[in-house]
Amino acid sequence: MYKTEIIPISKIKLNPDNPRIIKDDKFKELINSIKEFPQMLLIRPIVVNDEMMILGGNQRLNAANEAGLKEVPTIKASDLTEEQQREFIIKDNISFGEWDFDAISNNWDSDEINSFGLDVPVFNNSIKSNSEEINEYNKVHVLLSFHPDKFIELEKHLSDIKDIEE
Repeated sequence: MYKTEIIPISKIKLNPDNPRIIKDDKFKELINSIKEFPQMLLIRPIVVNDEMMILGGNQRLNAANEAGLKEVPTIKASDLTEEQQREFIIKDNISFGEWDFDAISNNWDSDEINSFGLDVPVFNNSIKSNSEEINEYNKVHVLLSFHPDKFIELEKHLSDIKDIEE
């Protein structure tokens, strides 16, 4: 149905309403990824509409340009309505799944995975036991990400724990 074509970068228009950005080191990692594994662009081409405006792949196009490429693989999504194009722009950037870091740590080298651009969490196994005093030098900070509905439930549990400790 869709055909991949190699198009000069100069003919493709960045989407000024692109809601996704990549900054600094992550952008450099994307550039390096394209340099080291350019076949990825063939497998996951830039998606454009009939006006050659990007629907999916703004950052890949920017990185390909920075990597010195003059042409990139593209797919023209001519049959999408304006509403479907807007939907595609968001859905193309959503990550529906979560990483199984146990599977990753058992099957890949963490340095290799980091070089691919995936930030693998590092767990410190030297956490102090409950009987040892915790001070500002050995506190453990944890960043959690979850659905807002679960936040209310977690807040209650944290409040219960705080009440127990006080």
